[in-house]
Amino acid sequence: MPAMVARKKPVPLAASAVSVASSPAPAVRAAGETTAQPALASVLGYQLAQAAVAANEVFMRQVGDVLDLRPVEYTILALVHENPGLSSARLAQTLSVSPPNITVWIDRLAGRGWVQREPSATDRRERLLHATAEGARLAADATARLVAAEREAFAHLSAGERAILGELLHKLGRAPGA
Repeated sequence: MPAMVARKKPVPLAASAVSVASSPAPAVRAAGETTAQPALASVLGYQLAQAAVAANEVFMRQVGDVLDLRPVEYTILALVHENPGLSSARLAQTLSVSPPNITVWIDRLAGRGWVQREPSATDRRERLLHATAEGARLAADATARLVAAEREAFAHLSAGERAILGELLHKLGRAPGA
């Protein structure tokens, strides 16, 4: 997901279907050649960025271009769909963004008919988020497309390697002080 604002410490929420994969030492490619990267091979941030490039290509090819959905829109829609009744404040904490920024994105999703706000039964100032029927279908379709496309694109990883990678990425994302 593209950075929206300075990151805050995330608050855990139900796991999303978004995943990213990497190779042990991705290479910078120019005209079919491989560039040596011995120093960068030990820089985790570089490896994560290279993996993100591959994952973003899969996303754009299978979801972004086909379903007219940005990565941040998919992430928010999937989280709202998987967590009906989620408050925008909790969503902002989960994604480590400011409440005003999450409001802009929720407004966009609501404007497209994918998310709706409903009053809270316990706090009349709070509005809870729900995916509309169309939004739920879109989230499910996008997730299914991503899971299948990532399985194919990253077939060089075994199912066990994908599971371990997912666990490690989740652990990194929730690291204290990250």
